[in-house]
Amino acid sequence: MVKKINELWGKLIGCFSDFPLEGRIFHSISLGVTVLAIFYVPYNFFAGLYVASLSSFLLSLFFLYQYYNSRFKRKPHNSLLFGITGIIVFSVNYFANSGINGSTDIIWPAYLLLVFAISPYRQQLPWLIAYIGCFLTLHVIAYYNPALVKHPFTAGRGELIDRITAFPLPVIAIYIVIKYIRQSYNRERIAVEEKAIAIEAQNRHISLQKEQLEKSDAEKNKLMSIISHDMRTPLINIQNYLQLLNENELDSALRATIEPELLAATNSTMDMLTNLLLWSKSQMEGPAVDLAPANLLDIIKSTLDMGKTQANNKLIVLTYEIDPELVVMADRNMLQLVLRNLISNAIKFTPNGGTINIDAQLVQHECKITVNDNGKGIVHTQQKKIFSINTEPDFGTNNEKGVGLGLPLCKEFIERQGGRIGFESTPGQGSSFFIFIPAETIFTDHNN
Repeated sequence: MVKKINELWGKLIGCFSDFPLEGRIFHSISLGVTVLAIFYVPYNFFAGLYVASLSSFLLSLFFLYQYYNSRFKRKPHNSLLFGITGIIVFSVNYFANSGINGSTDIIWPAYLLLVFAISPYRQQLPWLIAYIGCFLTLHVIAYYNPALVKHPFTAGRGELIDRITAFPLPVIAIYIVIKYIRQSYNRERIAVEEKAIAIEAQNRHISLQKEQLEKSDAEKNKLMSIISHDMRTPLINIQNYLQLLNENELDSALRATIEPELLAATNSTMDMLTNLLLWSKSQMEGPAVDLAPANLLDIIKSTLDMGKTQANNKLIVLTYEIDPELVVMADRNMLQLVLRNLISNAIKFTPNGGTINIDAQLVQHECKITVNDNGKGIVHTQQKKIFSINTEPDFGTNNEKGVGLGLPLCKEFIERQGGRIGFESTPGQGSSFFIFIPAETIFTDHNN
């Protein structure tokens, strides 16, 4: 019932999106005053207040007409006419209804409040002056000419009825004004809060876009550096060697010196090119991951064997301890790439005669794979950005050159599989890189 009344009232006064606050207050006032004025027509008539009855009737017609023009014909309400009408009606009512002893002085301030509510701000001070001036003038005239004031009500009961019937108008007027002012304030406050939230979200979006653009720009510069320098240099060396072979006869001693260096440079370039292509592919194609349960040792056995061969060239002892029945949930190709990069880095930064150990342990529902070496370690200034594409690549113990794509690629591929990567390193003592990846099964008893 209350909801239906609110809906009806909302239709009568108009939507806030169609009418300004002053317009909606004016509609509410017009309806309220019209209803009260219609009520006062018979009341004043039967009370013998014929002037007041006629005034109420004319007042109801006036406000009803103003309401119709404003609400349905969309003509701006006339606050000037509204204010002047109040002065005329209350001036007549003051003398016709007991003057200072009547109820006019109760209604007068409330009506002025309504005038303030529906008038432009620049008109409010003139209206205040006009109403105070008229109020004082009427009271002075009545004081010096008491015969002009009519006293239709009897003392006691008549005055009581007059005051009681006059009370609703100022109360309703104050209620309407305060209600709409508060509603308008709340609506504007909510709008400001929503706008602030929207601006904050937009700023976050802009900041994110800026970070992405800066990251893309850094990645582009990194790739251009790799292509223009790191890949070009070994190709030039190979080109020069082939030119020497074509133009001169090289003795065996010279070839034995040059060819191993070229082979190492070629292998390094191949690793570099593989990482570059895989990283570029991952950036273009997005997170395409094929997770499936697989035996960990089966996945990385070929990678471990290849690592042993590379380690032997530097007289490095590479060992591993992996339970043959440990099963992980992983993308086979991605996991191979990650382990291949971690082992290759360990070999690169471990001096001749060093040791590397790879082991896998079940930690709760995850498999922890650790690649530990006793190499040169990572300086503290580089540790914070070791997984960033913007990190500066370091030279290995035999002057092997990297491009800095391996570890960022490892981090991305591990996280795509629902895992994580970390490391511990002490400069001069070695590094320990570890990855966590979901485990599918636990160790079984080999004796069964």
